[in-house]
Amino acid sequence: MSQFQGTMDDFGMDTISLAGPLEAKLKAIRDAGFGQVMLSARDVVGHPDGLEAAVQAVKQSGLRVTGFQVLRDFEGLSGHLHDYKIDIAKSMLEMCAALGSKVLLVCSSTSTHATQDLDHIAADLRKLAMLAVPLGIKVAFEGLSWGRTINEFTTAWDVVFRADVPNLGIGLDSFHMLAAKTPLDELEILDPEKIFLVQLADFMWQEIHSFEERMTTARHFRVFPGEGVHSEATADLVTRLYKLGYRGDYSFEVFNDDYQQLPLPTVAQRAWKSAQWLGEDVLRRSVPMPNQIRLRRARWDT
Repeated sequence: MSQFQGTMDDFGMDTISLAGPLEAKLKAIRDAGFGQVMLSARDVVGHPDGLEAAVQAVKQSGLRVTGFQVLRDFEGLSGHLHDYKIDIAKSMLEMCAALGSKVLLVCSSTSTHATQDLDHIAADLRKLAMLAVPLGIKVAFEGLSWGRTINEFTTAWDVVFRADVPNLGIGLDSFHMLAAKTPLDELEILDPEKIFLVQLADFMWQEIHSFEERMTTARHFRVFPGEGVHSEATADLVTRLYKLGYRGDYSFEVFNDDYQQLPLPTVAQRAWKSAQWLGEDVLRRSVPMPNQIRLRRARWDT
């Protein structure tokens, strides 16, 4: 974890934001200047030469792994459904460890088969976190804005607090926070040491009127911070997190159909411009730290 915000070590990209094979994605992210990468399970298991080759590609890239995603619809189940998801979780945790990731991202359930009892949900998350302990992995729980029971970060924090285990924390996603219109003042309830990951994205319209529209926008029409119409709110979020004491990672998670049709370096450079905006214009202006806050490109041994 970096000592101050605004260095290149703080910002990274998600492989899901780029088209193409894993090696090409890693190269584009590195060449743009980033030093870390958030890995999507699909990009890893989809490698034509298998998981071991994917792990080797990640290690050879020189990029630090921000985290591994995503375990879905885990909590609140019972009987054979619970047992099934436990097996899935164990496999995800094994891949997470193999990739050198210290964080597994878990999204809140959308399943109608899951209970809405928060204590039950907390117990399931506690169980997952305990499975992660021997592997040295932290579990970041994120509230999807279309989640059945947990669709705001405030409720996600409630169950994390109830579970009360050291390696279970919260994951924040600016898209879901903006879409749900959760007041940013609510960030004050969070313990910054329990924020394990922050994912950033914007979108191109002011209002989202339904869960269905949220899903469509989230999966197809996100843009990088600074490119959408919520730049002021995104800047406010990052500034508030800094003042709260968060010193962890930011990852750009941008699902965009247009970007999937563009050359990888073009998309990665758009992400780099977003990092420059956040680091140079937002954080440096809001929290002046002369000679420290300026972004610098990662330097690589040749």
